[in-house]
Amino acid sequence: MNRTLSFLLLFAFLLTTHVSAQIAEQETYLSSIKEELTKKWPENRTINLVYHGHSVPSGYYTGGVVRRFDSYPFMVMKQLKEKYPYAVINTITTSIGGEQSEQGAKRFASDVLSLQPDIIFIDYALNDRSIGLKRAKTAWERMVDLAGEKGVKVILLTPTPDTQVDILESDNILEQHAGQIRRLAKNYRIGLVDSFKAFQDVVASGKELNSYMAQNNHPNALGHALVAGEIMKWFEQCKQ
Repeated sequence: MNRTLSFLLLFAFLLTTHVSAQIAEQETYLSSIKEELTKKWPENRTINLVYHGHSVPSGYYTGGVVRRFDSYPFMVMKQLKEKYPYAVINTITTSIGGEQSEQGAKRFASDVLSLQPDIIFIDYALNDRSIGLKRAKTAWERMVDLAGEKGVKVILLTPTPDTQVDILESDNILEQHAGQIRRLAKNYRIGLVDSFKAFQDVVASGKELNSYMAQNNHPNALGHALVAGEIMKWFEQCKQ
């Protein structure tokens, strides 16, 4: 094989790999689930949405107070029920305050997959600063692989803010974790909710980050609503 042909084959391979490594399309990734959500009794079934992560999806605000109905999983539940009035939907949080992704990966099969989820949302990056990018990547890949073996849809979430971090600063620690999560979503061709970018856009527009936060590392209702809005984009353009 001559060098020119070898180069062309390599270029074609790299081009194909680049094209295939893309985040799942919002319009189609959850098509089968959105179809299920439109069905009426007796054709409908229960849809399980599982949120796996740390204190933020758990609904922790400040001083140890947990406001479940003011957290993004239950905000999404309310909006989904408005959109799909005939659907039976379970919102389940397997999140634990203070946990990072290595701990979450260890109990993923027993605590998450055992619930027969239709969609799993993973939100650990804020706490993964304690274990670093490499260990976090291994743990996230483990969870995505396990879900993939069961054919479960997965949507990854980039971190919500910490006011002690300048989220507009180039290559800040949360941006590094957000970037890694974006790459994982592309490599696995699964869903992505870019919470971090949504908060960056808010701050870049001139709004105060503190107005979206209950404490330095926990969003308030306004902050949770921002995340819920990003999640709901995955349920748009559904069949009615």
